[in-house]
Amino acid sequence: MFSNMNHRKDLNISVLLADDHPGIISGIRHELSSELEILLKASVSNSTDLVKKLDEGGFDVLVSDYSMPTGQYGDGLNLFGYISRRFPNLGLVVLTMLDNSAILQALGKVSNISIVSKADPVLHLVPAIHAAYTGGTYFSPAISERLEKMNAGVMGGEGKSPGVLSPKESEVVRLYAAGLRIDEIAAKLNRSKKTISTQKVKAMHKLGIERDIDLMKYALECGWVTSSRSQ
Repeated sequence: MFSNMNHRKDLNISVLLADDHPGIISGIRHELSSELEILLKASVSNSTDLVKKLDEGGFDVLVSDYSMPTGQYGDGLNLFGYISRRFPNLGLVVLTMLDNSAILQALGKVSNISIVSKADPVLHLVPAIHAAYTGGTYFSPAISERLEKMNAGVMGGEGKSPGVLSPKESEVVRLYAAGLRIDEIAAKLNRSKKTISTQKVKAMHKLGIERDIDLMKYALECGWVTSSRSQ
């Protein structure tokens, strides 16, 4: 799904790539090497180096993994919201394995953002980069399908309904299932430990889950996290 807000003729798109998986960086670099209008200028593997590079300037579009566990600026919704505010003219493309409707919907509300699922061919990055550069949006097929199902009120996943959770609750569950402790999640999201605990309890209540192990299994089954933390 593509939406183009503005038309710019001087196409020479400078891209910064952020991902903590060397194999993914190599694959994306190979895919973009044949695109004459796109220049992959640099790559980073954590949010600290990401913001440092953006401060140096010279980038039109950021292509970033949703989940990068290291760096002082965190990852996920907090990171992309921060980047959108600090660099309002930067196009954003998020690359993710997430299948969480609540998080995808919240992510889609970030200004000038496109989302590409890792379940889709990497070639979808090309129209996503062009869309982000021109101030539009692009959702790859898997993302579009998930959002359309959510808008239609149809939540997949063996009868489960992850959309009943708020984006903040969903983010807490994602991080908890990825192995972070309550205090680590609180520090990562800049919230109090009490707030994080409350949001976790509310999420479990909404999902009808009583044990932490079942919450982690639920998150894995729904595709919110993977055992290799490859979102």
